Amino acid sequence: MSKQRIIPATDLAGVLKTLLDEITHDRLFVLTDEHTATLCLPLLAEVVGDAHSIVIPAGDDNKHVDSLCHVWSELSAHGATRHSLLINVGGGMVTDLGGFAAATFKRGIACINVPTTLLAMVDAAVGGKTGINLHSLKNEVGAFYPAEAVVVSSQFLHTLDMPNLVSGFAEMLKHGLISTEEHWAQLMRYDLNAPDLNALQPLIMESIHTKEHIVEQDPTEKNIRKALNLGHTLGHAFETLAMRRGAPCLHGYAVAWGLIGELYLSHVREGFPIDKLRQTVAFIKEVYGTFDFTCKDYEELYALMQHDKKNVGATINFTLLGGIGDIRINRTATKEEIFEMLDFVREC
Repeated sequence: MSKQRIIPATDLAGVLKTLLDEITHDRLFVLTDEHTATLCLPLLAEVVGDAHSIVIPAGDDNKHVDSLCHVWSELSAHGATRHSLLINVGGGMVTDLGGFAAATFKRGIACINVPTTLLAMVDAAVGGKTGINLHSLKNEVGAFYPAEAVVVSSQFLHTLDMPNLVSGFAEMLKHGLISTEEHWAQLMRYDLNAPDLNALQPLIMESIHTKEHIVEQDPTEKNIRKALNLGHTLGHAFETLAMRRGAPCLHGYAVAWGLIGELYLSHVREGFPIDKLRQTVAFIKEVYGTFDFTCKDYEELYALMQHDKKNVGATINFTLLGGIGDIRINRTATKEEIFEMLDFVREC
């Protein structure tokens, strides 16, 4: 799998114009959702004004096959060929779905990701994973398909509401936990109550570099890339349960709650330091609150975790830590241990 170009952009229009000159294409398409079409696309209008615009409904509950079919149909109806270029402008839902559309239309066309949320900048738009949800299961269908480039501009963060900024920070916290104690400590000190976006920019790039370093070693998640799933085995189960209840939660919030459980399991199974567990849990509780579930939900959450793509058969597979940066992949736990983990999350 080819390496993505990650381009920090202070001059957003200038960077994009240069890319369009470099990437040979016959037709240009821009994919947005209803929100980014209004809030973000105007920042690119002078460069992509002649492109055909494709708009899909906003929200992760629209990351499904019907939206994908709409993108395919728009590409086909407006003359897209194997030499066309798709620019995905939006959050993780847009870059995931748009990337999958690019991977599959005509067996693959070029695409550029322009992430507009913090979550997409540090996670979804980087690393080459694309996909859609299926029957409320997160990212059940997809492909590894790197964009030609990912353009990262903090300009878009000024259009972001606080819950979405906080949501993206959870993935940054995960990157801190799997990298160095210094990076983790910097993130723990960052004031999300009064966010300084200028101070956030270098932390964003550090977070992206952490993910890039891991993806370069293992592009298709056979080994160390599973480190990036810390917090996600349980987090995806929380996210799916919330979706089934008709009250979806933001992905980063679910990951943060998942981190609580999986750091507890790391402490019990791998000796993760209790002081780092307590500090991280306290930070998450203060910033993200708690997920409302009871012991009656345990069986459903367990069944959802069994659908995780890291699993082999019915055995639930976790990424755990022996310490900050001490990654332990392919760890399993018994059903009793998983229920004890859920007890810990609830009691927090």
